[in-house]
Amino acid sequence: MLQKLGGIIYNHVGLIELVEDLDIETVTEIFIRVNSAGAELSQADFAMSKIAANETYGGNMLRKAIDYFCHLAVAPDFLGSIEKGDKAFAASEFLPKMRWLDGVNDDLYEPTYTDMLRVAFTAEFGRGKLADLVALLSGRNFETRQYEDSIAESSFGRLKLGILRFISQTHFEHFTMILRSAGFVTNDLIGGQNAVNFAYIIYLRGRAEKVVADDLARLVRRWYVMSILRGRYTGSPETAFDLDIRQVEARGLLDYTDSVIETELPPSYWTGMLPQLMDTSSGRSPYLLAYKAAQVKLGDKGFLSRDITVQDMVINRGDLHHVYPSNHLKKKGLAPGRYNQIANFVVAQSEINIAILDKAPEVYFKELSDQCAGGAKKYGGIAERDEMCVNLRMNCIPESFLDGEIPTYDDFLEERRKLMAQKIKTWFGVL
Repeated sequence: MLQKLGGIIYNHVGLIELVEDLDIETVTEIFIRVNSAGAELSQADFAMSKIAANETYGGNMLRKAIDYFCHLAVAPDFLGSIEKGDKAFAASEFLPKMRWLDGVNDDLYEPTYTDMLRVAFTAEFGRGKLADLVALLSGRNFETRQYEDSIAESSFGRLKLGILRFISQTHFEHFTMILRSAGFVTNDLIGGQNAVNFAYIIYLRGRAEKVVADDLARLVRRWYVMSILRGRYTGSPETAFDLDIRQVEARGLLDYTDSVIETELPPSYWTGMLPQLMDTSSGRSPYLLAYKAAQVKLGDKGFLSRDITVQDMVINRGDLHHVYPSNHLKKKGLAPGRYNQIANFVVAQSEINIAILDKAPEVYFKELSDQCAGGAKKYGGIAERDEMCVNLRMNCIPESFLDGEIPTYDDFLEERRKLMAQKIKTWFGVL
């Protein structure tokens, strides 16, 4: 092993020297070709290199600001290391604007430098493709196709402003507070980072346009939920970013976002498309995450819980319980993709989950009915039938189960998907 390590000094490292007068298109083409072999780099990597290499307009310090903020967002105690190890940065205008992260342990939104660059650039420049950022930082005039120092200087200045707006304590904390107010109280409920990124862009644009705070919060919540339900930024996020921000520029923030939400989530979506999309066993399904966030926002109690809320259990890592227990369905020959359908899950206290174990639903629902008629409390503390019915409705379980009307598993899944979709619709209506 030591011999192999020592042999590193004999390895050849390829070096490509570029002449100074190459235009940005040629440099980009070289980057793309080199990038096709070995470790693949992103446009964000290219942009960060461009920023770091510039001292004339403060790019080298801006690069540190981006890196340090992302590090502090994950490890706030790194602040002391910056202060001791990078005196120049500590004396800059940037560190005081991120000291607020000291002691903050909030993992709801932990941006990478790619996220930070994308949000700051898109919100400030009204463009969504990072290749455009590289061109602008190089001084590209998109109309004349010439390169001008004044454009490079202006672009570095605008990017700096975008970064400062991104790291603002007021902006960052208000934005994460808005996400929480929609029911996304933990990072486990955040399904798509790009959807969060564009929601932050919406927030920053709204702040810049002086949209009324309550209206902006409602818009951010609804846009984020629409984005995850429709998978708006899962395929080609950069293309989607560019399309959306250009439309925002052309039509105005409120007009464009309202029209998109109305188009993407028509009345038929809740009754037709969404129940079909919920035919999945993915534990990270955006529909399951949205459903749990809906339960949090609506103040629902956990399955069969008298006092413990879904929010309590989401924050404290409560159990996901199979309404039709997995072992019960395994014995019937069902595969994991069938018994782990998201429509078969409820959020439940671990003791309730353990008590039910692998009992068939017709067995434990009969015992629940007896529990509400004065029998022993075997599952949770609900002892009144009316209260039990309320709890079942909260958790999208037909009340008829208490009367012994237990449908086949497939019929149950079909019915529950419809009920879950209606809960998500109700939730969206109050965001």
